[in-house]
Amino acid sequence: MGRSINLEGKVALITGASSGLGKRFAQVLSQAGAKVVLASRRTERLKELRAEIESSGGAAHVVSLDVTDYQSIKAAVAHAETEAGTIDILVNNSGVSTTQKLTDVTPADFEFVFGTNVRGAFFVAQEVAKRMIMRGNGAPKPAYRIINVASVAGLRVFPQIGLYAMSKAAVVQMTKAMALEWGRHGINVNAICPGYIDTEINHHHWKTEQGQKLVSMLPRRRVGSPNDLDGLLLLLAADESQFMNGSVISADDGFSL
Repeated sequence: MGRSINLEGKVALITGASSGLGKRFAQVLSQAGAKVVLASRRTERLKELRAEIESSGGAAHVVSLDVTDYQSIKAAVAHAETEAGTIDILVNNSGVSTTQKLTDVTPADFEFVFGTNVRGAFFVAQEVAKRMIMRGNGAPKPAYRIINVASVAGLRVFPQIGLYAMSKAAVVQMTKAMALEWGRHGINVNAICPGYIDTEINHHHWKTEQGQKLVSMLPRRRVGSPNDLDGLLLLLAADESQFMNGSVISADDGFSL
């Protein structure tokens, strides 16, 4: 007998949902039955995605969120719960990167990357977790899910993106710390570490000489697509992952081996 992931009755907040992986994550969770809350600074793109999801029979809401602004985080989470109901699943996806040698990193570069990837991700998760904890669900079966989107670069350093790698390594440790503290409250916190994925942001890069050189270094000479993460995302969002807490899972086609 077949089995499928059913997220009906769940509310999922996805940050960085206006493009790339965040957009795909929102579509996949909606297709599984979750009511999705789309969060980003680019609300016009979120509205387009909302219309797409609704045309497919799903339910979606839009909230404006700047993860580098603490008050924006608090307001966005409050707005999300007012619009859609209490949050059951957080996909903590917002992230940025720069490309340069470590000797060329400026204070502004450091604040840009760490402000979004570490500080922003932490306080989004904290705000959502506070509300989950207040609901007092300490049942043996964990009811809530926080999925932090890290990177294979958080596990293995690559040239020219050392600053990004440092920030994603922090997300890996952050995931474990949250899992340790919040697990007793019925919250499972896990991390996805994607490898190289073809999205609209980097699509042009794979045709360049540098991009082709990178592809030639990959185990199977290919980059992934956002839908390669669908199964892992659904597992970590679903009841089927109730015994997974503090897991850090690579989805990189073997690149980190």
